Amino acid sequence: MNKEWWRGAVIYQIYPRSFQDDSGDGIGDLAGITRRLDHVASLGVDAIWLSPFFTSPMADMGYDVSNYRDVDPQFGTLADFDALVARAHDLGLKVIIDQVISHSSDQHPWFKESKKSGAKADWYVWADPKPDGSPPNNWQSVFGGSAWEYAPERGQYYLHNFLISQPDLNLHNPAVQDELLDVLRFWLERGVDGFRLDTVNYYFHDPELRDNPAMSPDPERWPPLSTYDMQDHAFDKNRPENLAFLERMRALMDQFEARTLVGEVGEAPHRALGIMEEYTSGTTRLHMAYSFDMLGPKFTPEHSRSRIEGFFKGAPDGWPSWSFSNHDVQRHVTRWAKYGTQDAVAKLAISMLVSFQGTIGIYQGEELGQTETELDYSELTDPPGLRFWPENKGRDGCRTPMVWDASAHAGFSTVKPWLPVKPPQAARALSTQEGDPSSVLAHYRAAIAFRKGSAALSNGRSVFLDLPEPILGFTRIAPEQSLTCLFNLGPDPVTIDAPAGTLTDPSQAATLSGGKLVLGPNAAAWFES
Repeated sequence: MNKEWWRGAVIYQIYPRSFQDDSGDGIGDLAGITRRLDHVASLGVDAIWLSPFFTSPMADMGYDVSNYRDVDPQFGTLADFDALVARAHDLGLKVIIDQVISHSSDQHPWFKESKKSGAKADWYVWADPKPDGSPPNNWQSVFGGSAWEYAPERGQYYLHNFLISQPDLNLHNPAVQDELLDVLRFWLERGVDGFRLDTVNYYFHDPELRDNPAMSPDPERWPPLSTYDMQDHAFDKNRPENLAFLERMRALMDQFEARTLVGEVGEAPHRALGIMEEYTSGTTRLHMAYSFDMLGPKFTPEHSRSRIEGFFKGAPDGWPSWSFSNHDVQRHVTRWAKYGTQDAVAKLAISMLVSFQGTIGIYQGEELGQTETELDYSELTDPPGLRFWPENKGRDGCRTPMVWDASAHAGFSTVKPWLPVKPPQAARALSTQEGDPSSVLAHYRAAIAFRKGSAALSNGRSVFLDLPEPILGFTRIAPEQSLTCLFNLGPDPVTIDAPAGTLTDPSQAATLSGGKLVLGPNAAAWFES
């Protein structure tokens, strides 16, 4: 067995609420995922990542867990989960599941007991009010307002980095750490191959509760939509105490064969790469760090180069995971619409991703070139959208159901789904692209197969090329193969000197003429030597 299967893997993210509803309640479920795994396997990916399916009141759609060791009834049962894992493994797919352990739901029995100052009194982060009754410090919630909520039962505030109903666990308490490690063991023993650790840099807070300093204004995004982004988060997260706990998690994982940890690092650009490097350096912490750096509006050669080059310079023995879309951000085909047509941008994006050094993630529907859904306020379910509309429309637009065929609700459900399937999204159904060699779907399959069949793309190092904007270029070098990768990130044709080597498929919109390479709009070209 390849113990490092995760290194360079292609991971397909499934958002369970929106993948396939087999129970007929308008909400996706585990049985539906199991039924549709053949499609996922047909893409050639190595693993699936499941967003949360645990017992939850769903205030934050499952990222508020009230029982870490069970499946929420709307998704199915533990037996359904076991069947999903078995089917995935039969198809050659590894299974990674989310773990949301920086905070729980306020409906978790642990918090209810803590609120009453019971045996778990210090399992959460509690602090006295200031003499005037105001919160202990200036920390802000990601979802707006103070990160502190007063609980009259205790006469204290509790910390919540997200919703008021998502109290932060106190990982300074060894008993909390022990319990969370036992949760991981529970799922490892059920056969999961790894964990995606939600908000991994939020696990510890400064015990002195010092105020965060102000963030230096970023002219590209100032003022931000939320006061959270006005602070430099030096004390409410990103704490050095986290490293020892990551090492405890890694020690647990190493008791099982070929398992992996990937930590989500959501942080401002000036700090993100450093945290990724610190968390993955060596062999005693995370296997990979999941980056947010390519989930934003920036789409330039310089940005991609700086992220990849910067990571491997800072952590030559660490490992990143790159994605362009997920359940928290606007879909990249919409986000980067000004750079080309929808299909062209979709094909360019996967061409770039499969060429990047690191592990890569794709989000359900992007293999169809799926776009962001435009929703009315009355259709929203997501707390940030409900609070900050219309400046922030929330995350519902990227979470609308997977589109399978031309039947009602695009084959997702036989009843009205929890979020609507609208005509622009239904038009990209799997059934409309299957068998079409010019489709986005066909190019995803070809690009993923190309990566898996290339020694250079699978494990080669990266050497970036100095090329004029908007061309991104680098060479991936392995002992067996060298591959020069060239991408036109703009909507207009560009001509450059042709590199050495043979132009190879699945290149797109690239032609050779008299020693010159013409890169059409959103072109991708690979030269093998």
